[in-house]
Amino acid sequence: MTDRRPFLRALFDAAVAAAHPDVVLAAHLRPLRKGNLTGRVICLAAGKGAAAMAVAAERYYLDECKLDPSRLVGIATTRHGHGLPTRRIKVVEAGHPVPDEAGLKGAEDTLKLAQSAGADDLLLVLLTGGGSANWIAPVEGISFAQKQQVTRALLRSGAPIGEVNTVRKHLSRIKGGRLARAGQRAEIVTLAISDVPHDDPSAIASGPTVPDPTTLADARAIVAKYDLKIDDAVRRALDDVHNESCKPGDPAFARARFELIARPRASLDAAIKLARDAGYEIIDLGADLEGEARDVAAGHARLALDAHAKGKRVAILSGGELTVTVRGNGHGGPNQEYALALAGLLNQTPGLSALAADTDGADGGAGNATDPAGAMIDQTTFDKMKSLGLEPGAYLANNDATAFFAATGDLLLTGPTLTNVNDIRVILVD
Repeated sequence: MTDRRPFLRALFDAAVAAAHPDVVLAAHLRPLRKGNLTGRVICLAAGKGAAAMAVAAERYYLDECKLDPSRLVGIATTRHGHGLPTRRIKVVEAGHPVPDEAGLKGAEDTLKLAQSAGADDLLLVLLTGGGSANWIAPVEGISFAQKQQVTRALLRSGAPIGEVNTVRKHLSRIKGGRLARAGQRAEIVTLAISDVPHDDPSAIASGPTVPDPTTLADARAIVAKYDLKIDDAVRRALDDVHNESCKPGDPAFARARFELIARPRASLDAAIKLARDAGYEIIDLGADLEGEARDVAAGHARLALDAHAKGKRVAILSGGELTVTVRGNGHGGPNQEYALALAGLLNQTPGLSALAADTDGADGGAGNATDPAGAMIDQTTFDKMKSLGLEPGAYLANNDATAFFAATGDLLLTGPTLTNVNDIRVILVD
């Protein structure tokens, strides 16, 4: 039996490398020509790759452009364990997916720095996935604890990220274009690494510098759709017209520009090229998949079993962001749950192997840098299931994929990758 795990990991690494800030950021930063910037460069970054983006920005402005260090200031708020040493831009490590006090203070300081920006300054906003949780600034009348409770309820509901962010935007003083409103006297340039299906700018980090197409009514409908248990203060906030997000035509966007610098499609393409070069026929399911992890796994398992029955050598690849409706008491994330469902459906079929992982290096979990990125399965998994008497269905019912794969030894542990372009899933049929 050929061990495909090194190749599966190489596919994952290729996807991550295609979206790393060291690779993608510098080409999009604004050159400093004499006279085109007389004020400061104010760098405000958020998300799992925020510190890496800050380091790349410092390298560009301080080393390549020779900007006077006193003219570069900023704050990069990232997930705990995702920080890096910086020279001028302060790094704040904060909670994710549930926000914490560090994120609360980081967001307040970010808003104050944006408000200090003048007409001659450049407000450089750098965004990656995770920014919604990192930048936490509750609207008036909502406590920090209430905002945390809403976030937990949304994460357990199985709602797709777009719906999660719709509610978040209408309970925030920084999301939904409000950061642009705070810094509107300056020129605003936002450079973003997309972690959302279809690369919607208003969904990346909940769109702090772009117009928001969603409304308070949309947010209320999502609360009702999932029967979320929320405090009366939150309900009042979602009824308050003052909490409506910024819409197209708002003066906040008069000097604002938004640009995507990395997207899930490019990372998926990098993995596809590697698989194709290795001689696999490609089934490309797209970079924007959404849905319940176990249901998506069932569809992909059918494709793999069909290819196997026909004697094909196939690589089935997909991106996007799946969800889990939490009903049990276990631990895991969408990628581990997808892999767990696959393990049950593909059990003892020879020549099949798979990887499902989040490109940020952490799949769901407790918000720790040591959380698994996902999991891999192959014949050794099936053998372990048999020898240990493990029943995937029982673990699936308890949403306990982490315990299952800890027992089989199949957790993928990468540590923080310092970028985030959603998930990479691969099934190899040999």
